[in-house]
Amino acid sequence: MNQQYMGKTLRLLYPQWQGGYDESEFPGQIYPLGARLLAWLAPASEAPLVEVPVEKWAGGNAPKEGGVFYRQEILRQMRAARSIIDAHTPERIITFGGDCLISQAPFAYLNERYGGKMGVLWIDAHPDVTTPDDFDHAHAMVLGNLLGRGEPLMAAEVRLPLKPEQVALVGVNNVLPHEQNTIDRLGLTVMPGRDVMHDSTVVTAWMRERELECVAVHLDLDVLDPSLFRSLLFANPAVEKHIEAERGKNRIQEIGRLLADVAAQAHVVGMSFAEHMPWDALNLQKMLSALPFMR
Repeated sequence: MNQQYMGKTLRLLYPQWQGGYDESEFPGQIYPLGARLLAWLAPASEAPLVEVPVEKWAGGNAPKEGGVFYRQEILRQMRAARSIIDAHTPERIITFGGDCLISQAPFAYLNERYGGKMGVLWIDAHPDVTTPDDFDHAHAMVLGNLLGRGEPLMAAEVRLPLKPEQVALVGVNNVLPHEQNTIDRLGLTVMPGRDVMHDSTVVTAWMRERELECVAVHLDLDVLDPSLFRSLLFANPAVEKHIEAERGKNRIQEIGRLLADVAAQAHVVGMSFAEHMPWDALNLQKMLSALPFMR
């Protein structure tokens, strides 16, 4: 086994919410709870778990700058994450989030560490290549940032941008016109959810063609079917009509098998879990907190 990939692992707890889309009556609470539950559910490990400091919601309207909500706070948190990573110099980073932007600092670091020879599997119902011209929630811009596009100030934080040939979008079924334009212009590889429902061949073949020894995997849980996996944006029981956006089509068993097959073929040097939104747990937490005899 290549010694380059056998060093230390860092686990990041990254409860960022400022880049996400939150339709609930509790701004800034569902994403951090989801991140903490992910870290608690993960199997025990000797790897250190370090929390990225994230500001809590303090009320009032969300600040908007350059067409993006919370831009300065997101940048501050992104830099804090990078400082933690640089202090630990890990070979592998497991990140528990949080909105999709939690992948930027770890993947940017890993791409530098492995000299731009790392593959990236972006498992997501959405391509995350938007810009402030198209949307005002920055979680939809993170892959664009890593490719040197996206939101300009956030993209400037990436010292060695990914090349389009390093990236495969997995689970993306339908996209908006501006997203399709970016995908076509960059020549990004797209593998719809149906391509990985029965086996992982299309992904593992892509990896073999590029002779990838290491990969970083971004898993936005919204690639899952919200009628089957309920801890997702589009399964919020308090919302009658959700934002118009693509829903995931895959089952959790399919994604689990895909991740295992990927790990059998290459070293997974980065793994990010994003957009875990446990509505039942949050509502239960609220109920318990309201009971005076529970304190």
